[in-house]
Amino acid sequence: MEEVERLLRRLALNDEDSVGRVLVSGTSPEASAALDQKVDLLVRLGALLALGAATASLRATVERAQEAGASEAEIVEVLVAVAPAVGLARVVAEAPRLATALGYEIDADE
Repeated sequence: MEEVERLLRRLALNDEDSVGRVLVSGTSPEASAALDQKVDLLVRLGALLALGAATASLRATVERAQEAGASEAEIVEVLVAVAPAVGLARVVAEAPRLATALGYEIDADE
């Protein structure tokens, strides 16, 4: 059985050690090898946007993604990419918060 399959089985079974490692580190050794740091952070940003996470969390993840080489265009594209899954209301709510995380001041009345 491949390590990836083994990890999925352990997570599906709520294996305490596996779940703990993933939640503490935020990634598994297998995922780290498969995703570079920039991609990992962009995926995390997509999840945060989908969940409506706090602006401070968005800002921290945006900063880390930029340090890993992500451009502002790539960061905004994450919101566009999750739009079909999260819907219009979430995109409209998250756009100004993402702008703030990027350091822009967006006036909703423009």
